[in-house]
Amino acid sequence: MGPFTNLRRVSILVILAAASSGVASAADYEIAIEKMKFGAAPAELKVGDVIVWRNDDIFRHTATARDKSFDVDLPPKAEVRMTISKAGMVDYYCRFHPAMVGKLDVRQ
Repeated sequence: MGPFTNLRRVSILVILAAASSGVASAADYEIAIEKMKFGAAPAELKVGDVIVWRNDDIFRHTATARDKSFDVDLPPKAEVRMTISKAGMVDYYCRFHPAMVGKLDVRQ
């Protein structure tokens, strides 16, 4: 073993400790649309997380925020990725089918 072996071990331990220090990373969540309804929104959303909106219906839908913070167009059998950019409660609906509604609760 050379003189730098212990230094490498310490460096690796520091890197591993930093990686597991509890710093939250962004997560991907899916909200599926099926039978003219939005699936349940995830309970633990945070700014920076990604929602994958997936339209399993044969009809075009949108996921449109009432506060105009997002407007996702979803052709039939398509999916769209959206990064959450702000915290708060956001009500959303489908512009084509206004009875389709949901709510996101995004934390910092």
